[in-house]
Amino acid sequence: MSERVFVALGTASQVPTRWRNHSGYFLRWDDEGILFDPGEGTQRQMIGAGVSVSEITRIFISHFHGDHCLGLAGIIQRLSLDNVQHPVHVYYPASGQQYYDNLRHAAIFHDTTILIDHPISESGKIFENDKFMLETKLLDHSVETWGLRLQERDDVTFIPEKLAAFGISGPDIRLLRAQGWIDLADGRRVELTDVSNPRFGQSFAFVIDTRLCPAANELADNVDMLVCEATFLSDRSAEAARYGHMTASDAASLARASGADLLILTHFSQRYPSTAPFLEEAAAIHANVIAVRDGERVPIPHRQRVITSL
Repeated sequence: MSERVFVALGTASQVPTRWRNHSGYFLRWDDEGILFDPGEGTQRQMIGAGVSVSEITRIFISHFHGDHCLGLAGIIQRLSLDNVQHPVHVYYPASGQQYYDNLRHAAIFHDTTILIDHPISESGKIFENDKFMLETKLLDHSVETWGLRLQERDDVTFIPEKLAAFGISGPDIRLLRAQGWIDLADGRRVELTDVSNPRFGQSFAFVIDTRLCPAANELADNVDMLVCEATFLSDRSAEAARYGHMTASDAASLARASGADLLILTHFSQRYPSTAPFLEEAAAIHANVIAVRDGERVPIPHRQRVITSL
């Protein structure tokens, strides 16, 4: 059964706290499982959140600050320990190849992991198939940092009554979807648009460790779920800018300006014991917002995005 859900494994920035683990996020998208920025303790956080390493099909490292990558070594070794047979694709900044290699071979283990490396050196598509595509853009942090967008391909929703009126069923429906038209036995041609409504694909964006920048807006454009850092509150906006981060109001402004639906705030500084002020600050700008907690699971929103025939 397909499921589309975001799981917060760790929501701290820089150092873990009593309530928050280092960064770590998991996106379950149908048959895909994407692990983002596994910091220290990610294996343990996955156990608590009910996420198995066998579910991981892709790993995305936004940058090589330690709080976003030091758990990678353990994840890689656990993939071998659990005898995961399928390949795992790993995306990371090409400029950090040395750090990736160090983490990949950080300790002695029986290495049976099938990793396919994808060093990122330019913005654009890094994967696409007939279901979705992954796109990266360079963000504005103190080191090279990449954001990610998952975009499902647009599709159609067939109208059963119209299919029945033309006598189209079974394999002919698949043919109609594949080529966009079908010729009936009586010589009539039926176009895909005659018997369906367009359905826009769902989308997800991961924007972490960055100042506000055009790339962040492009990744977040009209997205269904925007996972965005909010390291500080607005009274420390100068500090946020200096270190390459956002405030809660920055994140909310990004969501509002880009037309994002659900905003997920994360990556909170250790100086804040509670996330309530983050929620309050962001909600004044963008109403649909969650200040996520470690272990929390948030379904991808089912926005009403089907255009019906007149």
